[in-house]
Amino acid sequence: MEAVSIHFSPDAHPTLVLNADYRPLSYYPLSLWSWQDAIKAVFLDRVDIVAEYDFSIQSPSRQMRLPSVVSLRSYVRSSRNPAFTRFNVFLRDRFSCQYCGDGSELTFDHVIPRSRGGKTTWQNVVAACSPCNLRKSNKLPAAAKMWPAQKPFMPSIEDLHKNGRKFPPNYLHESWMDFLYWDSELEP
Repeated sequence: MEAVSIHFSPDAHPTLVLNADYRPLSYYPLSLWSWQDAIKAVFLDRVDIVAEYDFSIQSPSRQMRLPSVVSLRSYVRSSRNPAFTRFNVFLRDRFSCQYCGDGSELTFDHVIPRSRGGKTTWQNVVAACSPCNLRKSNKLPAAAKMWPAQKPFMPSIEDLHKNGRKFPPNYLHESWMDFLYWDSELEP
């Protein structure tokens, strides 16, 4: 029988980044660094290693286990107002169409269409699946008989973090679990 050599790539070992208060900088996307960025931050004395992988890298003069969790030495205050982006609108709306609830083929929908003076703002844009967006077209909600499930609003960073916890990533290393809090079920 032939011996099999298993190669563990350092690229498969991202590092969870926690703020100085030991909470993730963000949940969605989860605050992760590449192993290179984590090692650089360690050597620049910007982070403390909280947990390590059972995997090491080495240079000619040094060997070091890869950090799986680091915490920043200085607290980073998060912005009060999140950026208006497509991703953040989808996150605010829990990645579901605000008209039918479907989560596929998501697009932006202007509740008051731009052709009717509607602006591209938090208070006028919702996530909509492509079929609903096409059906609503450039009509006002009453004319289309389509109303968003929730009134569009400007979310806080906390709102986005709360929603982000409802969508855990596909990969979660066991050393991260004490620092992550995922909802077991989606709220209605």
